[in-house]
Amino acid sequence: MSKNVLIYKSFERFWHWMQALLIFFLAATGFEIHGTYTFFGFENAVTYHNIAAYGFMILIVFAVFWHFTTGEWRQYIPTLEHIRAQLNYYLFGIFKNAHHPTKKTVLSKLNPLQKLTYFGLKMLVIPIMVISGLLYMFYRYPQNQGVESINIDSLEIVGVLHTAGAIMLVAFLITHLYLITTGETPTSNLKAMLTGYEELEGEEETAVENSETLNSKI
Repeated sequence: MSKNVLIYKSFERFWHWMQALLIFFLAATGFEIHGTYTFFGFENAVTYHNIAAYGFMILIVFAVFWHFTTGEWRQYIPTLEHIRAQLNYYLFGIFKNAHHPTKKTVLSKLNPLQKLTYFGLKMLVIPIMVISGLLYMFYRYPQNQGVESINIDSLEIVGVLHTAGAIMLVAFLITHLYLITTGETPTSNLKAMLTGYEELEGEEETAVENSETLNSKI
């Protein structure tokens, strides 16, 4: 039995789409700064990139606060359970119309591979991007106040880390766009992230009711 359930709350959807928009824009301006192509012009690209970077960091602060106050951070705790079955599904089963090896619920929205990917993204890739980006923006800035110990001899390592992080984010976005189409229908995942509601199949009616009760409290 399936039921239409509110699985993605308002802030969650806002955060998702705003984060996607900012990452796309940061990637576009960032690769222009690196000389990959010319669109805004170098100086404008730097200015727009820095403004978007501040917006991204502000969004991160609000997202962290929301995740911890609602308990949603638990969604991203990685697990190795069923991870092999999930990998086999994406590599082979999905092309044979096999059943999805895990069931989505409000309390467990992500499959094992998604949990592992998002955990790495939030705990490794995004922190690297933020820290290396801040070092880029404030390179040697402290020495204006005579703080010599914070000076950096070279931006080479910082640049390599920032670019590597950017490439990983772009690869994630491309993969994410493909995986959007792997729901019950090619547009069901996209629709769920737009409306918040998704058709969920549960073995127990009480599980759905508990999920709706949790949503109403958050």
